[in-house]
Amino acid sequence: MSTGAVKYSKRGLQTSFVSVIIGISLVLFMLGLLIGAYLGLENLQNSAKEKIEIDVFFNPELNDADIKLVEQELKAFEEIKTVWFVSPDRALAVFKDENSSQIEEIKEIYDGESPFPASITFNPKATVANTEGLANLKIKLLKQFPEKVSEVNYPVEDVKNVNLGFLRWAYIFAVIGILLTVVAFAIINNTIRLALYSKRFTIKTMQLVGAKSSFIRKPFIWQSILQGILSTIIGMALLMAAFFTAKNYFQELTITYGLFTFLLLFGALLTIGIFISVFSTWFALNKYLRKSLNDLY
Repeated sequence: MSTGAVKYSKRGLQTSFVSVIIGISLVLFMLGLLIGAYLGLENLQNSAKEKIEIDVFFNPELNDADIKLVEQELKAFEEIKTVWFVSPDRALAVFKDENSSQIEEIKEIYDGESPFPASITFNPKATVANTEGLANLKIKLLKQFPEKVSEVNYPVEDVKNVNLGFLRWAYIFAVIGILLTVVAFAIINNTIRLALYSKRFTIKTMQLVGAKSSFIRKPFIWQSILQGILSTIIGMALLMAAFFTAKNYFQELTITYGLFTFLLLFGALLTIGIFISVFSTWFALNKYLRKSLNDLY
């Protein structure tokens, strides 16, 4: 084979390798946008859940010291994120902020004293901030402090809305994700199949000289794993660039991502990228291994 033909062949192999990586990277970028949007909305939902305030009211005979002892016990509850004591004066101040027009009348009726009893307010953790979880937590509090706690109040409708709103988005993302995954698999599978087309004679030659199928597959599988890893890195870099660009141009964007979320997203894309690349390579190789030499022309 002439030097020019060798160079042309190498250039073709390099081009096919790069084209596969570019194709997988773009697909992973689109999938990453979808997964990232889902994780971002989940973070927003968890933040909204943990802002729900639950009020615990006590029997009138309890003094502030007894209530503060209950506060310390509540801090050890695994379902509770933050808890704080609400004095009568603090409760009056909160009421004043929300109902400033009525505060003077209330002061006159109660001779300047606060009509509100001391209580405890806490924020639940996101894992229990749903209708069933908070109902169970309420039962637990009433059972553990039967002679102290008289009532546990929380905004039931707000709890339902924050969970129902995210559930609707979850269904939408699930449908889009399935459709996009199918399209992504089809695109990547076709790209890899075209890349292996140029090597079909090499594959068949190795088979004809006695090489086992596992031996023939091995270098191609390792190459597909490398393609999946490189594609994930490129796709993640594009996602990071898109995220920081969006944050700079849209100051009102409130979705935030922590290190764990980025690692989770990278792990998901890496798994998807390697799986689709390896599976498509395996499928395409089997096709050429089963064909006769005449069918390759």
